[in-house]
Amino acid sequence: MESLLLWLCLSFHTLTVDWRNGSGLIMAASHGGCKSVGGVADCRGQDLASVPSDLSPFSQTLILDTNPLQTLWNHSLQHYPHLERLSLQGCHLGRLGSGAFREQAKLRSLTLADNTLSENYKETAAALHSLPHLRKLDLSGNSLTEDMVALMLQNLSSLEAVSLAKNTIMRLDDSVFEGLGHLQVLDLQRNYIFEIEGGAFDGLPQLRHLNLAYNNLPCIVDFGLTQLRFLNVSYNVLEWFLASGAEATFELETLDLSHNQLLFFPLLPQCSKLHTLLLRDNNMGFYKDLYNSSSPQEMVAQFLLTDGNVTNVTTVNLWEEFASSDLSDLRVLDMSQNQFQYLPDGFLRKMPSLSHLNLNQNCLMVLHIREHEPPGSITELDLSQNQLSELRWAPGTTSCLQSLQVFNLSSNQLLGIPAGLLANASNLTTVDMSHNQLSLCPPPVHVDRTGPPSCVDFRNMVSLRSLSLEGCGLGTLQDCSFQGTFLTHLDLSSNWGILNSSITPLQDLGPTLQVLSLRNVGLSSSFKELDFSGFGKLRDLDLSGNSLTSFPRFGGSLSLQSLDLRRNLLTALPQRAASEQLVRTLQTIYLSQNPYDCCEVEGWKALQRLPTLHIPDLAMLTCNLSSQMVRMVDLPREVPRDCHWQRLDMGLLYLVLILPSCLTLLVACTIIFLTFKKPLLQVIKSRCHWSSIY
Repeated sequence: MESLLLWLCLSFHTLTVDWRNGSGLIMAASHGGCKSVGGVADCRGQDLASVPSDLSPFSQTLILDTNPLQTLWNHSLQHYPHLERLSLQGCHLGRLGSGAFREQAKLRSLTLADNTLSENYKETAAALHSLPHLRKLDLSGNSLTEDMVALMLQNLSSLEAVSLAKNTIMRLDDSVFEGLGHLQVLDLQRNYIFEIEGGAFDGLPQLRHLNLAYNNLPCIVDFGLTQLRFLNVSYNVLEWFLASGAEATFELETLDLSHNQLLFFPLLPQCSKLHTLLLRDNNMGFYKDLYNSSSPQEMVAQFLLTDGNVTNVTTVNLWEEFASSDLSDLRVLDMSQNQFQYLPDGFLRKMPSLSHLNLNQNCLMVLHIREHEPPGSITELDLSQNQLSELRWAPGTTSCLQSLQVFNLSSNQLLGIPAGLLANASNLTTVDMSHNQLSLCPPPVHVDRTGPPSCVDFRNMVSLRSLSLEGCGLGTLQDCSFQGTFLTHLDLSSNWGILNSSITPLQDLGPTLQVLSLRNVGLSSSFKELDFSGFGKLRDLDLSGNSLTSFPRFGGSLSLQSLDLRRNLLTALPQRAASEQLVRTLQTIYLSQNPYDCCEVEGWKALQRLPTLHIPDLAMLTCNLSSQMVRMVDLPREVPRDCHWQRLDMGLLYLVLILPSCLTLLVACTIIFLTFKKPLLQVIKSRCHWSSIY
């Protein structure tokens, strides 16, 4: 008996300990939808007006996002002394009690984003000052000014990451971040910052990540944050970026200056580890080749930097602003959407590690490919949407493209490319030459190396997988145009007459082709029937914008998933459109803008019944029924019966309708004639005076 009592006591003690230290899964269902799993209490979006007091007291993470709390009282969190992470985003908080975090000595991460803490910022600051071990603080979206921020961040020397995005900060001085010696990440994007005083970040020796995007900074001069690794100043109004002329080594790895108003290439540190430079959407250009010889031999700009009573003068050569920059580690360079008309000698030679170069949407007219330009490490080169009419390259320099994988020359004025330019591009997988006036080289290739190129040759490019030639004005495709290639993606759209009533030139690509676009190429009724039976791996097929009158045929092992037949002359949807073989793989089909006959759409109902088939333009599908346009989804059920009558031979129908009337009229005439035969003959005889044998 004693052993039984002892066992019961031990069991009760074990259950009590398990209940205290458990994850709280049992209690989760009784707290208005809050979920507690492994020390994490998630109460987001539960319409709570106050912090629940009956959650597990051992919770380490408490998420209360998007609840209308409005006020966090001094006692609101007293039941959770073990909290390490607390999130109160979007809780309409206008007030934090000065002792709201008094019991949360272990709190490491605090999120207060998207509230209205500017209303009682002094009390909020007092509450934050009671968190001696706080490492991560998010105050974004609270309409805070720089003075409010300075007060809130006082004495929080343990902070490592701070977000002040989406506030109303306008200028920064050395007092805002004073004492934050351990700060590593600072987010100031989407404010109204137009001025940063010298020394504003000097008290942040550990700062590695600085985001100043979407502000109003007009320039950055004498940039000297040598410890910084990531700097984002995109979407400002920068006209100048000048790094300090000191010979100190900069740790900067990523610099984003895109979407500004830069006029010149930025003056970068003389010694850095920069590997990503983003300059997209500025007003930059190189001007040395456009220099007026009647002007002075040098054109420089001088910047006067005033710091108290000390004035420094920085002189910059506008023509060769890149010359002193350290670009040896640069791997990604984006200079798209600028005003570059040329690249100066030696520019790309300073970037031996460059792998991605984007120059699209500039004003390049002629591109000179010189020795080691671009470097042999380049894998992606985008020259699209320029005014290129010619590519020039020095013989023996084609090895610079041996690592190239993606080459984009679309939307230029090219008539061809130099013969042999891509000969050593053994890793080239993707080429886009759409919207150039090109022609494909016939066999054998006869190109004058000294003159401008007149054709493009893609044969025997074993590595090539994706090729876009949309809108190139190509002539009739020959059977050997893609001989020796293993293309998986081919776009021949907007080349009228390229197939000349036959898809035979594409048969060699049948075993590998997965995506084929033949939009607006002049396919018409002269194509008796398009048969794609030999394209077993074809996944996406675009035949829109042609004049097809019959549904394409698919046979063999089919993999087709998407089919586009819009803007053709299809009048019928045959039963084989919903054949078992086709619908087994087909997932999406476009059929609108065709003159369908409502009596010729036998396969329509079958297509509608397929649960796995999606018709995005379903609401636009119409057909002609007795000279009226009817939406196919509204097609009446009695249409088959009406169509049955319409399909009869109308001549036979008219004969059947007229024959009884004719017979009736003939019988009536015979009766009348026999009844009045003798009087009628006498009248005729008397009037005509015919002689009679009677």
